[in-house]
Amino acid sequence: MSSKTKDDETKPIKVTNKWDGSAVKNAVDDAVRDVFTKKFNYVENFALLDVRLCICGLAVGVAMFTLLWDWLHPFPESRPVLIICVSLYFFLMCVLTVYTSYKEKGIFVVAVQKDPVGSEPDNVWEASSYMKKYDDKYHLVLTCYDGKTGAKREASVVKSIANFFDENGTLIVELLEPQVSRLHSSLLLDRKDK
Repeated sequence: MSSKTKDDETKPIKVTNKWDGSAVKNAVDDAVRDVFTKKFNYVENFALLDVRLCICGLAVGVAMFTLLWDWLHPFPESRPVLIICVSLYFFLMCVLTVYTSYKEKGIFVVAVQKDPVGSEPDNVWEASSYMKKYDDKYHLVLTCYDGKTGAKREASVVKSIANFFDENGTLIVELLEPQVSRLHSSLLLDRKDK
């Protein structure tokens, strides 16, 4: 029997190649997600990801149907079905590209801040990030949609990725968490000022 200990949950995040911008960005994104879900105790909403998975699932289903149809009815007979399925697959890939470019826009976590009393609508928080290729600057943008008014508030920070990692490639959460908390607090204060 294996049981999780507290040490397993607080295991440091280590990047094997600290020069790999993609891996470094993903590690920081995961730590920001943990701040929202573990420190602030917000509930993660997977709807944005679920839509992307549905589009991908449809595309894979079309590809599998095409392969099965071509196996059951060899090529000359399956030509019209192949043309339709390839066109449909191409269309789904275009939809996926548009969806990830204009709807997701680098959003890696959507968290719902539940009203403790349950009398007011929930606030929705989004965190998005990006890093340019061969650049060490990590851009983090937090967006809060007020459940009561529907107002959108946004705050961002740009920091060198070196501020969050040690020389061994281990993410120092104690340096990242205050940055996220500061952005979070600025949006909450902005809400109370209005």
